Amino acid sequence: MSDPTRHGIEKGIGEMYGAQDAEKYSDDADVAEDTVSEKYGTTQRGLKSRHIQLIALGGCIGTGLFVGSGATLSTTGPAPLVMSFIVISAIVWNVMQCLGEMSAYIPTEGSSVPLYVKRYVEPSLAFAAGWNYWYAYAMLVASEVSAAAVVISYWSNPVPVAVWITIILGTIVILNVFIVSWYGESEFWFASIKIIGIIGLIILGIVLFFGGGPNHDRLGFRYWQRPGAFIPFAAPGDTGKFLAFWTALVKSGFAFILSPELIVLAAGETEAPRRNIPKAAKRFVYRLTFFYILGTLVISVIVASNDNLLLQGVNSGKTNAGASPFVIGIKRAGIPVLDHIINAVILTSAWSAGNSFLFAGSRSLYSLALTGQAPRIFRTCNKYGVPYLCVAVTSLLACLVYLSVSSGSATVFQWFVNLTTISGYIAWIILLITYLRFRRALEFNGILDQRPYKSPGQPYATYIALFILIILTLTNGFQVFFPGKFSASSFLAAYITLPIVIVLYLGHKIWFRTPLFLRVQKIDIYSGKKEADRLEELDVPPIPRNMLEKIWFWIA
Repeated sequence: MSDPTRHGIEKGIGEMYGAQDAEKYSDDADVAEDTVSEKYGTTQRGLKSRHIQLIALGGCIGTGLFVGSGATLSTTGPAPLVMSFIVISAIVWNVMQCLGEMSAYIPTEGSSVPLYVKRYVEPSLAFAAGWNYWYAYAMLVASEVSAAAVVISYWSNPVPVAVWITIILGTIVILNVFIVSWYGESEFWFASIKIIGIIGLIILGIVLFFGGGPNHDRLGFRYWQRPGAFIPFAAPGDTGKFLAFWTALVKSGFAFILSPELIVLAAGETEAPRRNIPKAAKRFVYRLTFFYILGTLVISVIVASNDNLLLQGVNSGKTNAGASPFVIGIKRAGIPVLDHIINAVILTSAWSAGNSFLFAGSRSLYSLALTGQAPRIFRTCNKYGVPYLCVAVTSLLACLVYLSVSSGSATVFQWFVNLTTISGYIAWIILLITYLRFRRALEFNGILDQRPYKSPGQPYATYIALFILIILTLTNGFQVFFPGKFSASSFLAAYITLPIVIVLYLGHKIWFRTPLFLRVQKIDIYSGKKEADRLEELDVPPIPRNMLEKIWFWIA
C-alpha cells in the first residue's frame, strides 16, 4: 500500500492518541489507500538486488566525469581537480549515508527526499525541494542526451544531430515507460559497461604512469611539475592557488549532482529494501574512491593542463569526446583504436545517465503527487506499475535538448549545467537538515538504535557537510565579483535558483500557513514502519551454493 496517503490519516490519529499508538488505530488508512490505489494504480517492486547495486555503483556516472573534468583541469590544474573530487566525494558519501538510513527505515512507495522533508521537517520546504528536484532531473536528462548526440559526431556521419537526439531520447522514454524491471535491466548493463570502462582506464593510467605505452614514455607525475600542479585563478601566489581549488570545487559538483538520490527513489520499487539499500549505501564509498578519485588522478597523469587538444576542446565549447581528457591522453600515448572504444563508453555513459535521470525525475513528480503537492492525476500508473504521465511530462521538459541544434547552444547548455549544479547543492542542504530532524525524532522517541542501517560518524559528519555546502552555494559564482569579470548571464546562472526556491517556499508557507518546523513530538516516525518490518521478516536472503555465487552475491 502507499504510505503517504496512510500518513495523512495516521497523522491525525497520532495527534489524537499519541504518536506511539498511531499504528493501532490505522485500519481506516488501509481502506482509504485501497480505494485510491484502485483508481490510480501503484508502483511495483520490480528492481532486483543486482539492479539496485549497479544503479548505486554506476547509475549516474556520465559526462561530468568523462568530459567535464577536462574543463576543470585546463582552468585550475591537476592538484585542484583531484583535491576537489576528494572533498566532494566525502560530502556525497555523507549524503548517501543519510539517505541510506532514512530510506531503509521506511522504504515506502513513492519514496523521495521531498517525502521525507514533509514528514520530518515541514510541508513548505518539501514543496520547494520537490519541484527543485524535478526541474533539476529534467535538465540533467536534456544535458546528457545532448552530450550523447554530440559524442556520436566524433565519428564522421551525415545524420543530423536532431535525429540522434530523437533516437536517444525516444529509447530512454521507452525504457522508462514500460515495466520498471526494463529500466533496471537496461541500467544494469549500461552501468556494467561504464564500470568496466573506468576500471580499464585506471589500469591504462597505471601502465602509462610506469611507461608501458607504445612509446615507452614514463609519465609519472610529470605534468604536476611541468606545467605545474596549480594554475592560479584570478590572483597571484597562494591566494590564486586557493581560488583555483575553490573554482574546481564548485565545478566538480556537476559530476556527482543528485546521483545518491537514485537509491531512495528506487527504494519503493526494490525487492528486500532493508537488505539491499544498506548494502548499496555501504558500497557507495567504493564507487567514489575507485571511479571518481582514481579516475581524476589518472586524468592528471596522462594529460597536461595546457595540452593544445584539451584547450581547443574546452574553448570551442564542445561537449563531445574531443574535449575528454581520457581520449586526449590515449591519443598522446599513441594507442590506436582505443580512443574510439573509449568514445563508445562515453556514449553509453551519457545514454545511461539520461536513462537514470528520467527515472529519477518521473519518480520525483510521482512522489509530489502522492503527497498532494502536484496534481493527483500524476499518481496514475499503468498496468506495469509505471507512473507514465510523470515520465511523459518530464520527457517534455527534457525536450529543451533540441536547443542544442541551434547556433550558440553551447552557451545555453552551460546555463543548464550551472543551474543544475546549484539546484543540487540546495537539494543536499535540505536533505541534510531533514536527516538531522529524522535523527532528532528517533532520539526523542527512544528508538535511535532501531534503525536498520546505522552510518558512521553521525551526526558530526552531517554538520561538517552542511557547513561546506552552504558556503559552496553562497560562493558558487564568486568569479563574477572580481573586477572586469561581471556579466549578467554568469550571475544569473550562478544564483537564480536561490530566489526561485525561496519564492516556492515562502509562497507555499504564506498560502497554507504551515509551521516553521514540525514540533519533534509531532513528527510521524511510525506510519509505514509496520509494513517495512513485515517485508523484512518475509525476506529470505539467498544462500550461495559455491564460491562463484558467493562472489556474485557480494557484488549484487
